[in-house]
Amino acid sequence: MSSKILKKEKNIVTIEFTISQDDFEASVNKAYLKVKDSINVQGFRKGKAPRHIIEKKYGKSIFYDDALDIAIQEVYPVVVKENELDVINSPNVNVEKFEVGEDIVITADVEVMPEVQLCEYKGVEVEKFEIKVTDEDVDSEIKTIQDKNARVIEVSDRTVQNGDILTIDYAGFVGEEQFEGGTAENQSLEIGSNSFIPGFEEQLVGKSKDEEVEVNVTFPEEYHSEDLKGKDAVFKVKIHEIKAKELPEIDDEFAKDVSEFDTLEELKMDTRKTLEEKAKDNEKVTNNNNIVTKIVNDSLVEVPEVLIEREIDYLGKNYEQQFRSQGFSGKEMDDLIKSLVDQYKAGAKSQAEFNVKADLVLTAIIDKENIKATEEELDEEVSKLAESYKVEEERLEAFKQSILESSRGYIEESIQKRKVIDMLVENAKLIDKVETEVKEEEK
Repeated sequence: MSSKILKKEKNIVTIEFTISQDDFEASVNKAYLKVKDSINVQGFRKGKAPRHIIEKKYGKSIFYDDALDIAIQEVYPVVVKENELDVINSPNVNVEKFEVGEDIVITADVEVMPEVQLCEYKGVEVEKFEIKVTDEDVDSEIKTIQDKNARVIEVSDRTVQNGDILTIDYAGFVGEEQFEGGTAENQSLEIGSNSFIPGFEEQLVGKSKDEEVEVNVTFPEEYHSEDLKGKDAVFKVKIHEIKAKELPEIDDEFAKDVSEFDTLEELKMDTRKTLEEKAKDNEKVTNNNNIVTKIVNDSLVEVPEVLIEREIDYLGKNYEQQFRSQGFSGKEMDDLIKSLVDQYKAGAKSQAEFNVKADLVLTAIIDKENIKATEEELDEEVSKLAESYKVEEERLEAFKQSILESSRGYIEESIQKRKVIDMLVENAKLIDKVETEVKEEEK
C-alpha cells in the first residue's frame, strides 16, 4: 500500500492510495465468506458452494463490490494515520483505477480539522466587568425573604386581585369541541405568574369565589400542540378558593424570625456581605469569559458545518435532559419537550458555532504552549470524582484505575482547558471603563 496527499483546499484534503492485488484477493475471500450463505447453487446445500463454483456460475466480479468496501475500510484508517490527518467526517471515496492484475488506485476527499490563525492571545485587553451592590439590591433581597415568609390566608370578602393564589377547575374548548389536555380540577394558579396562556390570568381579576367564568384566549403561533397553534379557545373556569399572601412587617422582629440576627440593620449588613461575595464571583466568571471570548473572536478559523451540526445536537440533548431530569413524562409532555427542543435547536446555530470555534482556538493554544496534564493533576481530578461518588476507601484505587482507563483523554483535555484559560486570564489586562473610553478617543 502507498498513499499521498494530492491537494488541500481549506479543510478538505484529497488523498490517493493504492490497494495491492494480494490485499484485494484477501478481501474477495472475505466477501465470499460474508455472503456465501445467501447464494443458491444447484447441487450444493445453501451456503456450502465453494467460491470458484460461485464465480464460475455468476462471474468472477460477483464479489468485487463487497471486496472493495472491505479493502477500503481496512486500508483507509491506515492511510489516515500515515498522513497524520485529523478527520472529522466520512470520506467521499472514488475508484480511479481498477484493472485485474494491477494495484487498485483510490482517491478520497477527506474533511479534516481546520487550521486556526491565532491572534496575539497574551496581554489581551478587556474592559473590566464590575457589579456594585446598592441599597436597592439589599432592599430587594430583604423583600424576597419577606415574600418567602408570607402567610397564605383564604379571603372570601373580596374579588380576585393580582398576586392572589386561586384554586380552580377549568375545561378548554375550541368551538364546541373540548380539546385533550385542556382540563383540570383543583388547579392552583397564582395571578400574575404568567404560567398559563397569555390573557388567561388577567380575565380572572375582579371575579369572586364560586363564580363561573368564560375565559377567551388565543393560543400562540409557537404553541407546542400543532392542533392548537394560533387557535381561538374558550376556557370554562370555576373559582373554588381565593387566597392572599399576608406579608410580615420588615422590622427587628422580622429579622429575629428569619435569621440569627437581633436587628434589621444587622440582617441588612449580612445580606449586603452575601450579595457582594456573589458579585465578586460573578465578576470573576464574567471577566474570564470576556477574555476568552475576545481571543476566540479575534482568531481566524473557518468552522466546518459538520462540527456545528454535531454541537447543535449536543446542545439539544443537554436541553432535553434538563426536562427529563425533572421527571416530566407522558405523551403530552414528550410532544411538548420535543417541540421546545426543536425550537431551541433552530436558534442555537450561532452559539454552537462559537462553542466549536472556542474549542478549536483553545486547543490550538494548548498545542502551541505545549500545555500538559501532569499525573498529579490527573490523580487529583479523579480523587475529586471519587469523592463526589462517595467511593469507599477499599474500592478507591480500583475506581481510579477504571476511570483513567475509560476516560483518561477526556479528563486530560478538561485539565488542559482549565490551565490554558488560567494562563490567558493571568496574562490579560482588565481595563477600567474610563480608561477604555480615553483609549477610544485617542483612536
